[in-house]
Amino acid sequence: MSPSQGGARVHLRTFGCKANQYETERMRQELERRGASTVPDWAGADLLVVNTCTVTNQADAEARRFIRRVHRESPATRVVVAGCSAVLRSAEYREMDGVVGVVEGHDPAQVAVASFPSLVQLGTRSSLDRMDLEPVAGELLTRREGATRGWLKVQDGCDRKCAFCATRLARGESRSRPVAEVVEEARLLAQHHPELVITGIHIGHYGLDLDPPLSLGLLVARLLEELPGVRFRLGSVEATEIDELLLDLLTTSGDALAPHLHMPLQSGADPVLRRMRRWHTREQYRRRALEIAARMPVLGLGADIITGFPGETPGDHQETLALVEELPFTYLHVFPYSPRDGTAAMELPDPVPSRVAGERARELREAAQAGGEAYRLSRVGSPARVALEAAGRVGVTGDYLRVGVRGAPGTPERAEPVLHGGILYMHEGDLVIDLTPPDALN
Repeated sequence: MSPSQGGARVHLRTFGCKANQYETERMRQELERRGASTVPDWAGADLLVVNTCTVTNQADAEARRFIRRVHRESPATRVVVAGCSAVLRSAEYREMDGVVGVVEGHDPAQVAVASFPSLVQLGTRSSLDRMDLEPVAGELLTRREGATRGWLKVQDGCDRKCAFCATRLARGESRSRPVAEVVEEARLLAQHHPELVITGIHIGHYGLDLDPPLSLGLLVARLLEELPGVRFRLGSVEATEIDELLLDLLTTSGDALAPHLHMPLQSGADPVLRRMRRWHTREQYRRRALEIAARMPVLGLGADIITGFPGETPGDHQETLALVEELPFTYLHVFPYSPRDGTAAMELPDPVPSRVAGERARELREAAQAGGEAYRLSRVGSPARVALEAAGRVGVTGDYLRVGVRGAPGTPERAEPVLHGGILYMHEGDLVIDLTPPDALN
């Protein structure tokens, strides 16, 4: 089958972060451009493309288990493996039954070529390099299939060297997309998505490698100016990299830049932060978070925390717990530490038993849940704007409250609702949005 021939049914499965999800959409777009059709279930696919994650050894193992399951249940399904794990463990994937191609990275053109067996000598990277590919590296993503909110990737890679992280090993150094390219892609995505999430591997370093250098704040200001009808949302960004321009945009944009920040913390204890090779102290994070919260009474605030990092003491955990209880977090992503081959953390002494790490994670989640519930109640009676998801059954507010929808949508996605008496009512139409979590609704 040549790239221009259609008929192949392809299912794409993504593991990992929003950047990976963005790359999967580019793979989908390129495969469809070459004549393939995508299907929602791998059981009905001729070809499965697995975009892997390598954040932990468990992430690697999860992808391999999935591939083995597919081959066991559907031996005729061909599998192409791509992504971060494929960069670091390419030989292991090539040896797996059912795998017909491995792409060490996220390039959509290489994924498309690897997907058509007649064009590639299976199992060899060099055969991909020899192919005379159509130039598609600069092609812009036009939509995120089946989703209300679109992903807008603005950079790749990371220049930091956190002891626990393997993503930088797979992704390389930080590389920013030109402003004009980002704006044009945002314009295309905005035709299908009322909200765009600005994502990457380390978006706080956006523009530092450009000539002349730029900043994330300058990029966001340009996006807000060029696309006034779109709501933008920042992906994960470090607390110490939220400058005054970015904070001004968050406070003055009138929800055009969603009042929501996800600021990785990892630990609230300085000894652990030093072993993690983080570049901020507990107090630097604390001070910046409080400064931001003081200027943003409406703020969805989240963070990542790793519990049970090697050498973490009960006192370190209490320091983290105290910080979580002090700061106005509305949610947390808490992960017990999981070793990753090739990282500096693998060499650290004093491992923490998994049972202890799990118990500490539970305590932090409970503290965050209490804070999040208090914030939800404080929002009753306040104005909000929602982007509807899941066929109108779920809404997402600017400050990242997920609300379940009861009733028939019947109003535009950008209509203005009001929170009142625990219920979010739209001004127009028959749409009622309840402030209880979506999974609590029948």
